[in-house]
Order: sequence, then C-alpha cells, then structure tokens
Amino acid sequence: MTGPRVVRTRADLRAAVGDGSIALVPTMGALHDGHVQLMKHARPLAETLVASVFVNPTQFAPGEDLDSYPRTFEEDVERCAEAGVDVIFAPTVDVMYPDGLDAGVSVDPGPLGQILEGAARPTHFRGVLTVVAKLFGLVRPDLAVFGEKDYQQLTLIRLMARELCLGVEIVGCPTVREADGLAMSSRNRYLDDDERQLAGAISAALRAGAAAGPEGADAVLAAARAVLDEHGIVPDYLVLTDPDLGDPVPGQEARLLVAARVGSPRLLDNIPVTLGGL
Repeated sequence: MTGPRVVRTRADLRAAVGDGSIALVPTMGALHDGHVQLMKHARPLAETLVASVFVNPTQFAPGEDLDSYPRTFEEDVERCAEAGVDVIFAPTVDVMYPDGLDAGVSVDPGPLGQILEGAARPTHFRGVLTVVAKLFGLVRPDLAVFGEKDYQQLTLIRLMARELCLGVEIVGCPTVREADGLAMSSRNRYLDDDERQLAGAISAALRAGAAAGPEGADAVLAAARAVLDEHGIVPDYLVLTDPDLGDPVPGQEARLLVAARVGSPRLLDNIPVTLGGL
C-alpha cells in the first residue's frame, strides 16, 4: 500500500490534491490517537484527505513552548498512513509566511478571542485563525475537521468561516480520551508519572459537573470545583457557557470548560452539559 504523499511547497500541494472534493485536518504534528480519529472521521467525507503538519510560530507568545514543542515527523507520517491520509502538507515557515511573521494581514478573533484562553494568551487566537485561514486558502478544502478538546478554538474557526464566507464546512469531533478520561494532547508527554496520575482529576471534575446539570448552573460549577479542590488543582478558569461561549440558559445545552496547570503543562478540557430548567 502506498503511503501519503508529502508535499512542502504551494505548487506541489496544488498538484497533489487534484480536482475532486477535499477534506483537511490541520495539525501541529506530534500526532496521537486523537488526531488519528479526526482523520478517520474525515476519510469518507471527501475524495482527497489532506493533513497539514505545521508548528505555527504566530500562535505562541514569547516564553511559551515553541522551541520545545514536540516534533515527530517520521512517526506522524506513519499515523497519517494508518488513517488513510492521501497528502501531508508540511510547509516551512517561509512557505506559510513569505513576507515574514510580522508582515501582512492577520485575522482579528474579535471579542470571543479575548476571553478564556484569549485572556491568558492575548495573541494566541490571532495566530491560530490566521494560519487556519492561510491553510484554507492553500488547500481549498470543502470541509475541515477539528477536535472539540480545543473548544474555544473550534468555536472561533466556525465563526471565522461563516463571517468571512470562506466556503469551508467546519466539522467538530468529540474529544478522544485516555482510559482514565484525560483528554489526549500532544503536551501530555510533558507530564511525569505523578503529574499524569493527577491530571486525570481534570476530566473527573468535568464529569462531576455534567452529572449535576439537572440541578442548574451553580451546582455544575460547585461539583466540578469540589473535585479540583480535592486534588489540589487550581484552575486558570472553570466556566459554564452556552455552546457558542455565551451565557448558559436553564433547560438548554451548555459547555463546561476548564484550563489548569499540572506541573508545567497547561491542560485544557471541556464537556457538554444539559442544564435543568428554572
């Protein structure tokens, strides 16, 4: 069986994708089972499946882990082959930012990009949306698949695609988890054994919050916070929103989101919640 075709330039990308329908799964590499599930979900949805592997400098602030972010390209190619990827687009920084990182036009994420992760990382979503818009322009996919683990990112990408009329369907996929519930993430490899065991409490807190949904929003937050407190985890935020990151509505679907450091890694997770009525 022939593996994925690896391309690194704009011209080679255009030659590789052909004229049929295209599905795109954008990644920063260091692929794990969660990424593979995204690709497998996308595989039957289009004639050509493209996975991008690009560690995007503009979504990292000074002092963050750009230089140490795991890069495992040979293993990534194997994971893409496992999922049935046709084309791996692995550009250099010069291909994605030919005029330099600080030049040219960028995408302003607007008010939703200033809360939660945006409050902690003010330049992050500008970088994310800019590189995703560039990938959409280069790959020209009919649809793109993203995981729900980075829920604020998914919400902003959906908003960008709709408001800028990009013509790309955004497909969200449920978070893939380890056996103890920890959301799969490329940064989990930073955890030592003790931290890895403790990190499972984050998803346990979310499950406790979701179970309290019939009792209302206050009960959801109290139940989740109690689990975090029990394990000595102090979250950067623990919030309940509606599915579009607005205020939750009694009797409707909601989203419980958390960010917390366990050791050095900053871990994100979220879960859907059904709220009880008034």
